[in-house]
Amino acid sequence: MIQNNLIYEGERLDELQRNGYGIIQNPARFCFGMDAVLLSGFAKAKAGEKVLDLGTGTGIIPILMEAKTDAADFTALEIQEESADMARRSVAYNHLEDKIKVVTGDIRDASNIFGASSFHVITTNPPYMIGTHGENSPSTAKAIARHEVLCTLNDILRESAKMLMPGGRFYMVHRPFRLAEIMSKMVEYKIEPKRMRLVYPYIDKEPNMVLIEGLRGGKSRVTVEKPLIVYKEQGVYTDEIYDIYGY
Repeated sequence: MIQNNLIYEGERLDELQRNGYGIIQNPARFCFGMDAVLLSGFAKAKAGEKVLDLGTGTGIIPILMEAKTDAADFTALEIQEESADMARRSVAYNHLEDKIKVVTGDIRDASNIFGASSFHVITTNPPYMIGTHGENSPSTAKAIARHEVLCTLNDILRESAKMLMPGGRFYMVHRPFRLAEIMSKMVEYKIEPKRMRLVYPYIDKEPNMVLIEGLRGGKSRVTVEKPLIVYKEQGVYTDEIYDIYGY
């Protein structure tokens, strides 16, 4: 049953195929994509662990990870108040107020907001584009989500290194064209790359996403997992994608 007091004009409720959960979104702003869903399946959180999602948008990653893992609690940081408000209402719709806390704040100041060594796991689906890479969106909300307008990869890794406990894990989805920069920055901030998976739209196409796990203070050794193929033919997902989505 839709709780109409939680859904505002111009918004919609999308089902997430997990635990009966739904998420409130506004198509005029920024709706989550496959990258967020894939990250929620790639990231691992154990019983009792505290998880932080940086740049949570409407809260898709912590909501999905709450359904998929046994983590103790989730914190979601978002700089845009309108998106943070939608995330809070989605948390309320799913009755997860005791598990997920949404905080309005700036990633660049995250370690001051939450304190050092305060999380076991950090996840992030950050803006992929630098400057004029890609199409500049006319919508400010979409531009902030897609381009490094309010935070950079360096900001994310610097703050994550401070907030992760020793041995804590960092999970990110990004674009392969920035992989060299990602790896070098992770090593610079002592978040050692440990696991990586490339995502291909079709088996015969170039990868368009990379999922990566880092370990704070880890030793140098990275495992490259088998490719993740999204479509086996036009409009038909592979079995693994259906499994990640929960269909």
